[in-house]
Amino acid sequence: MPRPKRSFSPEGIYHVIARGNRRQPIFLGDPDCRLFLEIVRRVVVERQWTVHSYCLMPNHYHMLLETPAGDLSAGMRELNGAYAQWFNRLHGFAGHVFQGRFKAILVASDWHLLELARYLATNPSRAGLCDSPALWQWSSYPWVITRSAQGFAPSNKLLSFFGTDEASARDAMRRFIEDE
Repeated sequence: MPRPKRSFSPEGIYHVIARGNRRQPIFLGDPDCRLFLEIVRRVVVERQWTVHSYCLMPNHYHMLLETPAGDLSAGMRELNGAYAQWFNRLHGFAGHVFQGRFKAILVASDWHLLELARYLATNPSRAGLCDSPALWQWSSYPWVITRSAQGFAPSNKLLSFFGTDEASARDAMRRFIEDE
């Protein structure tokens, strides 16, 4: 029996999570992360999505996504499918890269969005992968506070919650994230 089709609201912002099959690594090094973010960038541009935040961890990733057309399932199938094919071909693997379907949780409010942004930014330091959220290059957080990181620039929505002056908004967001 096929799985039921999921529907996603065009106005919604979603916390999207995809984990490696059997919680195994899906990123074996920096080239994997760079390629994944390039595929994300391509899908985001083609589908006119907005990425508010992202964080790549060794065995999973998180994104805060807005999909104006409500085409989250189709885009995620494209993203995860393209990455899985590349990953298996490059590393000589076969079979599933991702564990089941991606998870997508509707963001309930602006406060929920900010708390999720903090969770994504601090995930690598809480896992012991770096000393500070600003040092994890595979997250959008360093870009937001310093304008220098790998990957691509997220939207300015999160920064806008902290003020209109960009420098002081960056500093306020940094305090919000790092002084939890």
